[in-house]
Amino acid sequence: MTSEELQRLVEKVSLDSFGKLFCHQAIFNARLKTTGGRYHLNDHHLDFNPKMLVHGEDVLIGIIKHELCHYHLHLEGKGYQHQDASFKELLMQTGGLCFAPRVSQEVKVIIYHCQTCGKSLQRRRKINTQRYVCASCHGKLTYVETRVLSLGK
Repeated sequence: MTSEELQRLVEKVSLDSFGKLFCHQAIFNARLKTTGGRYHLNDHHLDFNPKMLVHGEDVLIGIIKHELCHYHLHLEGKGYQHQDASFKELLMQTGGLCFAPRVSQEVKVIIYHCQTCGKSLQRRRKINTQRYVCASCHGKLTYVETRVLSLGK
């Protein structure tokens, strides 16, 4: 899906679900990692995570509806934040998604081994083995391997 197709889709969803025009810009933002979309209060444009296309167009439309709830409520001067009753009510009426699905089903794990006590440590980030030691015995840590684990549903 291109940026122009996304813009047309957002305009169509806004008109069909909200009965209002979307007069600003909708773009894909590849820097979004854990969120499906984002509404910018200062210039009213919408960013969407292109990785959400993997889950299908229905999920993308649900995310678009969620961000359009923020958009229309903010422009009307009503409560546009997640905890506001007006936001929750409009989200229920339009059928928008409350949460975006998980982007990746895999996680990287780095495994270290203590040379003194033999314990294994798993970390998501690299650590400096010259600076950090084993929490149990203060022994020297050595890098073993990096694994990619699959997260099941």
